[in-house]
Amino acid sequence: MCNRPNFVSNIESHQDGVILTIRACPGARRNEVRYADDCLKVYVTQIPEKGKANEAIRKQLARSLNLRVSQVELLQGETSAQKKFLFRKVNREEFLEKIGKIE
Repeated sequence: MCNRPNFVSNIESHQDGVILTIRACPGARRNEVRYADDCLKVYVTQIPEKGKANEAIRKQLARSLNLRVSQVELLQGETSAQKKFLFRKVNREEFLEKIGKIE
């Protein structure tokens, strides 16, 4: 389980919503989002091939946070395990509430 106070400091405000840095884990046995260390890890079964894993991560984040896929945008880290996502049309407080529901 991650240290949640440190995790909360990884959430940045943005004029269009909030930005969160996540750790991507493609090629996993199942799709899930969970806390680990000081970050949110997103596990997807899709292998990292031609952006397919990034799209699977985007969809998994949207599903786990009860957002539309169109609200989730990859900003940085297309070929890296560490990625920054913009979550549009959600403020910091709403985002913290949504992310708090993830076990």
